[in-house]
Amino acid sequence: MSEKQKYCNPSCELFRCGRKALFSKSKTAWCRFADDACDVKNCKFASCIRNKLLPNGVCGLTVKPKIIEPKPEEMLKPIKASGKLIQKLKERELY
Repeated sequence: MSEKQKYCNPSCELFRCGRKALFSKSKTAWCRFADDACDVKNCKFASCIRNKLLPNGVCGLTVKPKIIEPKPEEMLKPIKASGKLIQKLKERELY
């Protein structure tokens, strides 16, 4: 895991508890539902306002998106059409 990826924490302004059971107790986030400290990685009620909370507890706002560019050969492969479709379109291959 790179240094740029950060785990989501309950002190974030975008973090929300689905059960609305989160409150602060001596500088730690406390869950009334579990009666324990809030653990974002294991809680199924943890959510983000921007829907950027990843399943492993990492904040999606800190993750750089992967951009995959398709190869030129893959982009221009024609698709062969079936009999009825050929009659309607009057072409044997579609791009």
